[in-house]
Amino acid sequence: MSLFSGLSRPMKAAGLALVGVAVIAAVIGGITLTSGGGDSDTATPPGPTPTSSDGATQPSSPAPGSPSASTPPASSSAPPSSAPASSAPPASQPGQTGQPGQPGGDQQASHKWVTVRVYNNSTIQGLAEQAAKDFRASGWNVSEVKGYPGRLPETGAYYRPGTDEEAAAKALALEFGFRAEPRFKEIENIGPGVIVILTKDYKTNDKDGS
Repeated sequence: MSLFSGLSRPMKAAGLALVGVAVIAAVIGGITLTSGGGDSDTATPPGPTPTSSDGATQPSSPAPGSPSASTPPASSSAPPSSAPASSAPPASQPGQTGQPGQPGGDQQASHKWVTVRVYNNSTIQGLAEQAAKDFRASGWNVSEVKGYPGRLPETGAYYRPGTDEEAAAKALALEFGFRAEPRFKEIENIGPGVIVILTKDYKTNDKDGS
């Protein structure tokens, strides 16, 4: 006996339609479950988070090539190069020219404006004139030539201490090879200038060759 026995034809048709709908719904539901299960099986579970020995979570290492993993830039500043110091030769000092044993030319020239008086204290005729000629040839300012009546042991240039005569007398004496001393009593009141008193020890220096 059939499930639809005793029902009218319209009712049988409606029942068959409902059964068909139920079968289609069941088929669709099965397909859906099958596809959903496959997706759940292929998914990769997340890995465990690394922890330290005291249980604290460690930060994950940055991926290679990320900005945080890049090395710090190298310093581009170069140490300044020290330039070698150039050594300049010392400048020449004034008064260092001239022959050994004589004052420098500049030093002599600075004193030669001082008046020089030449006195003959020897028995040699013309000795004072010859000495005056020597002094003038060297640039000295000879203003007086005459004899001296006293007796002195050797030739000397005499000056008043603390005046320009002192430096001039020392330079003149050094140039011509005699001594330089302060004026003594007998010539203290003679006019200004270096007084050269000649004795027979004076060596003439005739630069003209006469």
